[in-house]
Amino acid sequence: MEKPICNSSHSKEQIQPLRYLSRAEAVAIEKELLEEFRFGHQQLIEIWGHACAVAVAKVFPLRSLPKKQPTVLVVCGWDQNGAIGLACARHLHVFGYEPTIFYPKKSSNPLYRDFTTQCERMDIPFLSYLPTEVQLISDAYNLVVDALLGVEATPGEVAELSCPILATLKQIRVPLISLDIPSGWDVEAGGSNGISPDVLVSLAAPKQCATRFSGKHHLVAGRFLPYDVQKKFELNLPEYPGTEYVVSL
Repeated sequence: MEKPICNSSHSKEQIQPLRYLSRAEAVAIEKELLEEFRFGHQQLIEIWGHACAVAVAKVFPLRSLPKKQPTVLVVCGWDQNGAIGLACARHLHVFGYEPTIFYPKKSSNPLYRDFTTQCERMDIPFLSYLPTEVQLISDAYNLVVDALLGVEATPGEVAELSCPILATLKQIRVPLISLDIPSGWDVEAGGSNGISPDVLVSLAAPKQCATRFSGKHHLVAGRFLPYDVQKKFELNLPEYPGTEYVVSL
């Protein structure tokens, strides 16, 4: 019998609660995609970066931005979430936004360097430092995208370099969009003293910390997941209408 094409059109899945993933489950899903389904690492980052840009455009369409120039600041870390931020910035540029990237510690990983090169060749500017005066950020940008720390980071492992950045992000007055995990949060326990994003974009499926998210918009980008992966991990993802790539929860 042919497998269903749709993500979540099955009545049995519809009545099941959405699965919120632990760190181990999130890692296991990525491993399944890489090893069993032969997704490439760079391919996954590209999919997630595109999905995040779509989510930003969905919540903050160009016509809704208060400033004349559609400026967006994308704060990227040195691991996978930072590479997703770089891909997100490139897609935002294609969508007509004007992203600027703050990438304080460029990764030595050649895969991540490719995303840096792509942004540089598309003339997306890079900041040499992040202003500590949040008013300067508010004056220059409509939005800030937080792609600093992801699933691989824990509060105890937060590098010293990220501490002043997190302190600035906590004070941001323009809308803040976090990719997958709000930076400084624990994947499972959340982060009561961490940043407070207005928007959270969960990649593949929400992580357990998302149950503590109190912002205005929570979107999930999991439509690309093969049906067998969704079934194996009992993700119970929401329905994606039409050609939608991300959906609001």
